Amino acid sequence: MLIKVFGAAVQGIDATLITIEVNSSRGCMFYLVGLPDSTVKESHQRIISALQVNGYRLPTSNIVINMAPADIRKEGSAYDLPLAIGILAASEIIQPEKLSRYLLMGELSLDGSLQPIKGVLPIAIKARELGFEGMIVPQQNAREAAVVNNLKVYGVGNIKEVIEFFNGKQELNPTFINTREEFYAQQTDFDLDFAEVKGQENVKRALEVAAAGSHNVLLIGAPGSGKSMLAKRLPSILPPLSLGESLETTKIHSVAGKLGKEGGLISKRPFRDPHHTISTVAMTGGGSFPQPGEISLAHNGILYLDELPEYQRNVLEVLRQPLEDRKITVARIRCNVEYPASFMLVASMNPCPCGYYNHPTKACVCSPGQVQKYLNRISGPLLDRIDLQIEVTPLPFEKMADNRPGESSATIRERVIRARQIQEERYADIPGIYCNAQMNSKLLALHARPDDKGLTLLKNAMNRLNLSARAYDRILKVSRTIADLEGCQSIQAVHLAEAIGYRNLDREDWAG
Repeated sequence: MLIKVFGAAVQGIDATLITIEVNSSRGCMFYLVGLPDSTVKESHQRIISALQVNGYRLPTSNIVINMAPADIRKEGSAYDLPLAIGILAASEIIQPEKLSRYLLMGELSLDGSLQPIKGVLPIAIKARELGFEGMIVPQQNAREAAVVNNLKVYGVGNIKEVIEFFNGKQELNPTFINTREEFYAQQTDFDLDFAEVKGQENVKRALEVAAAGSHNVLLIGAPGSGKSMLAKRLPSILPPLSLGESLETTKIHSVAGKLGKEGGLISKRPFRDPHHTISTVAMTGGGSFPQPGEISLAHNGILYLDELPEYQRNVLEVLRQPLEDRKITVARIRCNVEYPASFMLVASMNPCPCGYYNHPTKACVCSPGQVQKYLNRISGPLLDRIDLQIEVTPLPFEKMADNRPGESSATIRERVIRARQIQEERYADIPGIYCNAQMNSKLLALHARPDDKGLTLLKNAMNRLNLSARAYDRILKVSRTIADLEGCQSIQAVHLAEAIGYRNLDREDWAG
C-alpha cells in the first residue's frame, strides 16, 4: 500500500515541503532513499523502540520510503514522527484519510515521547501557505508554531496520541495564543533604563542620534567609564519592532533553536554580545549543516562587540560586507544559504593596552607606538563603516554622588520614534530603505545636501582630518538624522558640526 505523509526541510530561514512516500509490500527489507543524512537513517532504530514501548510492532514487510524531492538533502531527527506515521499507515495500522490534511514533524525518544525541534516557525508558515488544515509538532514547539494564524497547531507529547488521533480514538486540542496581544504587551518592558545613568550627557545624546538613524557606534574610553553600561541600555530607546520585523527575527531564532521554552514572537529588538574569542563561522553562520551566526541573530537589533581590538582580525573583517549589504551569503559545496543581517553595530574599546590614555587623572604607561599599534588592530575600512566614534570619559565624584535621576529611556524613545517616522515617510516608496543609515549615494544627493555654509564647514573638516569618501557619506547620514531629530527639513551647519564631532578617532591629535 502506498501512503504519502508530509513534512518540511528548512533551508536558510525558509521551509520546503517534503513528501514522504511509503510503500509496503511482501518481503522483509527496509529502504530509505531521497538523500537522507545519517541522522535521518538512524531514525529506523528510534521508531522501532518507540513503537514497541507503546504496544505497536514495526510491520514485517518490505518497506520502501522515498523523501521527495530527492535532490534536497534531509538533515536532522525531526523526520522521526512523519516516517513512523507513514510506516504505520502503509501497513494499515493507521487510517490514512486525514494524513493529507496535516504536516507532521518531531523527534522520537526511545519511549515514544516527542522531543523539541528547530525551525518550527518557518515550517508552520509554509504549512499555512500550502493550505494544510493543521500541523502536529512536539508540545514544546506548540506555542512557537501557534504564532501563525489560520492554522491548527497540535502539540503532542507521545506518538501514541498521534496514532489514536488519526484512528479517531482521541481528539487533540489545538494550541491558541493571542499573538498581537502578547506581542504589544511586552514591547515596553525593559530591565535597564537611561534614567539610571549619571552624567555622560554627550554620550547619551550620541546614542540617541545612533538609535534615531540606526547608525553604527564605537565607544572608546578607560575601564569603568560606563561604556558597557550605556551600550546595554541602547535597546530601551530603539523603536519597537513591527510585526513584520518580529516575524522575520523570530524565524531566524527559531532556525537556530534560540527561542527557548516560551516560544512566541520576539517582541524586543535582539541584543547579541558574543565573546571576543568567537570564531568566524560562529559570527557569520555556516558549518557542515548551515546555521545562522551572531550577525543574523542580531538582525533588526544590536550586535555589541565589547573590547573590539581583542577580536581576531579575520572575525572583524567579515563584518564589512554585511554592514553594507545587510545580508550574508554562506557558500558551501552542497548549498548556498542567504541569511538577513541588518543590524546596528555597537562596539566598545579601551584607548590603549593599559586603558588609561587620555584619562583625566591616571597616567598612561604605554608608549605612543603601543597606543597606535593597539588602535591599528581595527582596520581603516571597518572604522569607516562606523558612523559615530565617541570618547567616554570617567565621571567626577560630584556626578557619581548626584542622586537626581537622568532622562528616562521612554522620553528619549519618543524622540527617536518621531525621527524614525519622518524617515519611514521619506523612504516609503523605496524598497529596502527604512532609515538614514541605509541611504545610498542617490538618496544622499536628494535628502542630505548641505547648504553653502555647511558645505564650507564640511570641506574644511575633510581636508583637516583627511577623511575618506565613505566617512564623508557617513557624516552626511548622521547630520540628516540630527536634522530629523530637530524636525528640520534641510541640513544646517550646526547639524554638520555635531556629526563631524562624532568622528573622534579621525582627529590627528587623538593618538598623539
